[in-house]
Amino acid sequence: MDRMIYTALTSMNAAMDRQRAVANNLANASTPGFRQELFAVTPATLKDGSIEARAMARGLVRGADLTTARVIPTGRPLDIAVQGNALIALQGPAGEVYSRRGDLSVAASGVLENGDGLPVLGEGGGPISVPAGFSIAVAGDGTILANDPAAPREPAQVLDRIKLVSPEGSQIAKGVDSFLKVPNGGVLPPDPTARVTPGSLEQSNVETAETLVQMIDAQRAFEQRAKIIRTANDLDEASSRLMGLR
Repeated sequence: MDRMIYTALTSMNAAMDRQRAVANNLANASTPGFRQELFAVTPATLKDGSIEARAMARGLVRGADLTTARVIPTGRPLDIAVQGNALIALQGPAGEVYSRRGDLSVAASGVLENGDGLPVLGEGGGPISVPAGFSIAVAGDGTILANDPAAPREPAQVLDRIKLVSPEGSQIAKGVDSFLKVPNGGVLPPDPTARVTPGSLEQSNVETAETLVQMIDAQRAFEQRAKIIRTANDLDEASSRLMGLR
């Protein structure tokens, strides 16, 4: 009986974790460049010698779906859609992180940020800074061009180039902050061939209808495990009554 309850309880925990992951995907269905989380449940058995003590279910987010999403034109100069599989390098709280979110803007401090409020890194590895009052645009290779309003006839200045990296052949994970990163503090190599489409944004790759079905399925799985625990309790009470008849 103990084994049945323990197995059902761990399955309920896995179902709850799956619901959290699916809910996060659904909440970001309209977030530009969002990559939906992939959840997996694996069985794990605790053994003592040759005896299987308990079997449990272990659920966790195993990565992100990097499938390219739909790109829509916005006409906004600082909106970019990254082409291919490249990623934008950002300065996270604990190191370099990556995203496909390309709704860029200049913060009050003059630092170029994406829609999540993280500084965009340049090829030198530092945040890209824009001189006060300058207007900027993004070229197809990610180069940031700045124009001084006080000298409109002067050619645009090259400030830096957005650090675009390639995830090919590298291990990347998705953290609880929804950003992609290399495990153990590593960094991805720059991709000099990466291109962007200015004036456009890539949408989230979350399919709303499919995600709603996943949410319902996770809820039903939780309810089924709860029913198993109630059944185990009923069987335990029936066994106690039988023992009392002796």
